Amino acid sequence: MTTTLYNLSYLKETRKYLRENMTEAELVLWSVLKGKNLCGRKFRRQHSIGHYIADFYCTSEKLIIELDGQHHFTKEGLEKDKEVLNNLTNVLNRIKKEFDTKQPQALKKGL
Repeated sequence: MTTTLYNLSYLKETRKYLRENMTEAELVLWSVLKGKNLCGRKFRRQHSIGHYIADFYCTSEKLIIELDGQHHFTKEGLEKDKEVLNNLTNVLNRIKKEFDTKQPQALKKGL
């Protein structure tokens, strides 16, 4: 018997809502992560793993990026989002440091 771990059906509407209502920081980060723009890694946005919905998920690296959880629209959450908006280069460098040293399969094959 297999247990589904990713994108459970009961969270589909919530994932859709979150994709349609991303914060400015999420939008800025997504503009860099989408389309394998960051070191050839594919990221998914608002991807659920179990009962939890991650802002961004890189399957090949098993890397979850969560900006600040459910607290986006609090005073503290907005301050944390500013860190992404004002220091995008540092945020991207931090993400790259988490990547495995080997290249994704598609890049090895030259695709």
